[in-house]
Amino acid sequence: MRLLLALSALLLPLFAQAWGNHTPMCYRAFERVPEVAGAAPVKAEPLVDFLRDQEPAIARTLDAQEAWARQQLVNHAPRPEALRFVPDAGRSDAERRAAFIAALRLAPSSRLALYLQPDPREAAPARPSLEAAVVTVVRPAAGSTQRFVALQPGEAVAPLAVLASACDEPDYGHDLNLFDDNPGHPDYGFGKQPFGNPAVAIGSQAPFHMGFFHQGAIFNALAPNFARTFTEMRVQQYGGLAVLAWQTGHAYWGWRFAGMALHHVEDLTQPYHASAAPGATLAHMMWVNLKAQLGAPADRQGLVVLQGNRHFVLEQFQTRWIIDAARQRRDGPLELALRDAARDGRYPPWSPAYVREVVAAEAFAAGPATDAAVVVGAPAKFVSDPNLDFAANEARFGPELARDLQGQREALLGQVAELLGHFGAHSRNSLRGLLSQAGGTMPH
Repeated sequence: MRLLLALSALLLPLFAQAWGNHTPMCYRAFERVPEVAGAAPVKAEPLVDFLRDQEPAIARTLDAQEAWARQQLVNHAPRPEALRFVPDAGRSDAERRAAFIAALRLAPSSRLALYLQPDPREAAPARPSLEAAVVTVVRPAAGSTQRFVALQPGEAVAPLAVLASACDEPDYGHDLNLFDDNPGHPDYGFGKQPFGNPAVAIGSQAPFHMGFFHQGAIFNALAPNFARTFTEMRVQQYGGLAVLAWQTGHAYWGWRFAGMALHHVEDLTQPYHASAAPGATLAHMMWVNLKAQLGAPADRQGLVVLQGNRHFVLEQFQTRWIIDAARQRRDGPLELALRDAARDGRYPPWSPAYVREVVAAEAFAAGPATDAAVVVGAPAKFVSDPNLDFAANEARFGPELARDLQGQREALLGQVAELLGHFGAHSRNSLRGLLSQAGGTMPH
């Protein structure tokens, strides 16, 4: 008899973000890559300029992407016909922008403003800061490290800054409340949210930023909803638009869309985004879930809390290290790993299968070692006590974690360096793949 597992409880909706702020890590990963650091400045332009100029080509690109997804992605949710991006020279720029966002099936509130997130390693820019609400619909959490400045149309800007800034952008609300059981959802055809709590807005983006492709046949049979993720779709959408923008003289949006595509690749280098529970065997997950169904949910809830806490500790450790090192202009093992281009050639060339078969497979395999390193490297109260919910008490426990990690962090530091080596290599390989599709020459 088939056992119906409520395994979606193992994914905490609070952990839809994988690596905290992607931008500082992307500056390190690309700052010595000639294709990026040596690229000529590009002119910033509003999104509507690109849409107006290339409307027919964009329509063809989006239709081709949807046809590909229906054929290649097993759990793809077909785009409703009413959402097709159909050229219409007579509509307003606002209508054209809304139609484009709907065709991509992004949140209607997506900002897509002109902005940069400066490298925290560099001196603070002279220009005034930009309110976060102009860039993101997600309210910054306590301790948020994102800082924004405005770009003006026509302003010359370094491709590295555009790319690195956009690598963090999909976390700014693009994928919030898109499922049929989310509050205020648009009619996008995604069906019900496959895992997480549909009433918690930030958790609704998780299926677009996670990919559980390697759990195995038994897990997939018991928890088929976990296979309904849309990360590959987003990579293809943003990546295809980057190629088109480069090919048609809109280099700013080429780098911008490329960064958005890389974000979803980078999320899957995080083991807690490629595995339902890296620190637990399938047998243990089945056992605690069965106990919960029989009226004893404590062990299952404990597993949820522990996995969430460990994910959160890993992200907090990585984020604090990267930001502190950048502000001090200090190079340590994480920075060296992010720049380590010698890793790039260890992987096969970029292809549509790269996200699933290379990136996610590697992260899934790294799950047990990562979970073990967190347990060894962090104070036990934060990673081994199922009665302490770290995520719900970040303001209280965050400083204590930062202080107490100083003497116990070497194992954790080594594992995070390995993971960020993957992050850097896959980011560079993905970008090279997109540049190659654009024609094999550097866009200007």
